[in-house]
Parts: sequence; structure tokens; C-alpha cells
Amino acid sequence: MAFMSTLTRPFVNTLKYLQWASHARPVVFYSLLLGALGPVSVVVVPKYRAQFGWKPAERIPVSYPLPDRPRSPVSGYDDE
Repeated sequence: MAFMSTLTRPFVNTLKYLQWASHARPVVFYSLLLGALGPVSVVVVPKYRAQFGWKPAERIPVSYPLPDRPRSPVSGYDDE
């Protein structure tokens, strides 16, 4: 039985600290709560995003598509 209390002691202490912080220092409590939501949302959000019909945007082109015709030289400008 002493072995189990040794394993659960950090969790009990963490819960006691969170209970104390929620009353004595709510800023600390809510910042810990919001900080814990970040990693959880990495796992949860993509699944629900797909269920709501979200599709990724098209990839941005990395080159300009050239026309499929012969190129004529530019004329009419004062380049020469």
C-alpha cells in the first residue's frame, strides 16, 4: 500500500496546488489551464475540423506558369 501512495503523491500534490491556486491566485490557475489546453487541442482540433468540412487551401504556386506558345520579342518600347 505504501508503494501506491508513493506513485500517487505527485498527482495528489498537483491537485491540491491547483485547488489552492484556483482560490488564492486565479491568474496562475487559469494560465495553467490554458497552457494545458494547447497540447490537447493539437490532438482534438484536426478531427473536428474535418468533420465540419474544412479543407486545406490550395498550395501557393512556386513558379509562374509559362504560356504554351512561341514567345515573340517585345517591341515598341525605347529600350534600344
